[in-house]
Amino acid sequence: MLRFFIIGLGGAIGSLLRYIMGGLDYRFSNDVFPISTLIVNVTGSLVIGLLWGVIDRFAISPNARLFIFIGVLGGYTTFSAFSLETFSLMRDGEYRIAVINMALSVALSIGAVFVGYIASKALMNLFK
Repeated sequence: MLRFFIIGLGGAIGSLLRYIMGGLDYRFSNDVFPISTLIVNVTGSLVIGLLWGVIDRFAISPNARLFIFIGVLGGYTTFSAFSLETFSLMRDGEYRIAVINMALSVALSIGAVFVGYIASKALMNLFK
């Protein structure tokens, strides 16, 4: 039960940070380019890389890992997990699998957004 609280607390913090970053779209790009999403994805990836490097060298409790990686960074961006997994594949020399992971993740995720959008429009038309 404690793990759920730890993850939830971290997730709340990460989600609030994400919300704060969302304001950048309106301040700096007039909502033309999703700058906040780009910043969140890149900074989340940077932070997860930095912290993963620290964990390789220093012992960090399992609860602290849950709080940081699943909670805070999971609430902030899931792109950081994708980036870390892809980096790990490349670091281990699994370049082919890393490229497949990148291509599938991007293409299928964008495709899923498209399918979800079309499905929502179709469902809304049913209930007019």
